[in-house]
Amino acid sequence: MHRLSALPLLALGLAFAVPAAAQSAPINGRVDKLEREMRAVQRKVFPGGTPNQVEPQITAPVEPVAIPGSPSSGPLATLTARVDALESQQQALTGQIEQAQFRQRQLEEAFNAYKTATDARLKTIEAGSTADIAPATPGAVAATGDTSVAPPAVRGPGNGGGTLGGTRPAASATTPAADPARAARIAAIERPASGDAAEDGYLYGFRLWSAKLYPEAIAALKPVVDKYPQHRRASYAQNLVGRAYLDDGKPSLASMAFYDNYKKMPDGERAPDSLFYLADALVKLKKTKEACDVYGELTEVYGDRIAPTMKADIVRGRTAAKCTA
Repeated sequence: MHRLSALPLLALGLAFAVPAAAQSAPINGRVDKLEREMRAVQRKVFPGGTPNQVEPQITAPVEPVAIPGSPSSGPLATLTARVDALESQQQALTGQIEQAQFRQRQLEEAFNAYKTATDARLKTIEAGSTADIAPATPGAVAATGDTSVAPPAVRGPGNGGGTLGGTRPAASATTPAADPARAARIAAIERPASGDAAEDGYLYGFRLWSAKLYPEAIAALKPVVDKYPQHRRASYAQNLVGRAYLDDGKPSLASMAFYDNYKKMPDGERAPDSLFYLADALVKLKKTKEACDVYGELTEVYGDRIAPTMKADIVRGRTAAKCTA
């Protein structure tokens, strides 16, 4: 008799238990889906992280959300709180990504417009200029004019050091071929011979740059970038090409060299330096607004990689350019 009277109570308990279980199932699905989406978003924001390292940092709200027909605390309330926290964090990260992408597009559009105008100006200069063809020393380029425009190549006698590529650019009346003192300075620069062509080419270009032989340094560094783009010294060489142009009083060519290094080798060791010097070149070209955008890009992309000295230089550069934000 007692067993039969207990059956209604058991059925009533099951009736209340089933809806609770049915409610927790979709909540679990939502939590799993949101956590997967959060990991995907975080991998995009932090590409260097690994799935095991990038975990959602979620804290439950102080007061749990009340669910009608369920207890004020328990598994169902906890799951709902996790869903709310995940949704809030996902919205914040999505907004940050969209802002970063918008700034990147603005920077690229501004620089592309500037590069188009500079290319047109350089073509006008090239069309109106003339150059005398004469043998040049190995690795030498024209000491005046636009050294980024390749003049007619001729073959000339070597000076015992060999040549890069077997051809030499045309020389003007002021090239090292007509300047014995400059030729002697070039000959005094020792060529490394470690067996690593990329390393040797970069070090030789660095020595030429240190001796203020900027056109010759550019001619030595460019083959390192062209022939060995995967070598770690490619980023160094392209950055030093830009610095040689900048030190030689050619900020337009320098800005293009710096931007190419950042755009083509963003993970290179000298990519942050190139962005910094790109801003410097833009300031010299009186493009202060673009320079401020570059400073912002540098801080946002490489903020955790740049040294304290560069951070201080960025602050000074932004102050000099009168950047507002």
